Amino acid sequence: MNKRLIILGVLILVCSVIGKLIYVGIKNIKVDEFHPASVIFVVDSSASNQTMLEEEKKYLKSICSVLDPEDSIKILNVTETAYLIYEGSPMDNSAINKTLKKFTEYDSEKYGTAYGEALKKAFEHALNMKKEGYIPAIVVIGDLENEGEVSKQINWDTLPQNVKNIKKYVPEISMMFAYAHPEKLDIVKTKLTPVLGEKRLIVVNEETAEKSSRKLLEAIGR
Repeated sequence: MNKRLIILGVLILVCSVIGKLIYVGIKNIKVDEFHPASVIFVVDSSASNQTMLEEEKKYLKSICSVLDPEDSIKILNVTETAYLIYEGSPMDNSAINKTLKKFTEYDSEKYGTAYGEALKKAFEHALNMKKEGYIPAIVVIGDLENEGEVSKQINWDTLPQNVKNIKKYVPEISMMFAYAHPEKLDIVKTKLTPVLGEKRLIVVNEETAEKSSRKLLEAIGR
């Protein structure tokens, strides 16, 4: 009887110790909190960028395919002006396809590229989406050529300071520049890496686009 009581006592003690260890382990497990992302696309559909446009639209849709249904996207079209053509779920393939087809049609007279105006609007959207609880990312797809009205183009001397100002309110913002010539992307790296860092600034040329969506997911914390 005494032997049985001793064994029973030992078993109870062991179970208590194991139970306590399991409780402490579970208590200390930190579950990563999911934060939806807002990816703001800037797409160049000007006459001078038509050669790569179809491939670039496929690239945009490939990024949408790896996002979460709770994420949100916005698409800004860039020609001589910049304007919003879509906002909503990245999963709504039908609406995205129809929107891109309708608003990026070729127009031989639209040679200007209002990248500067587009980035200004993208930053405003990023600030608004941050207030709504999203992690913003801006993806610029196009050749980055400055054409047309100078006031609407990118000023590479002032852009770094503009990004610094945005980071005061959206410290986790990331930016990707895709499909520009390597010489243009080198300017991007030179100007914005000191502001955004390597992880939150992604540059992608035609040859390196295939697996770049993984880098964007890492930048938004996935």
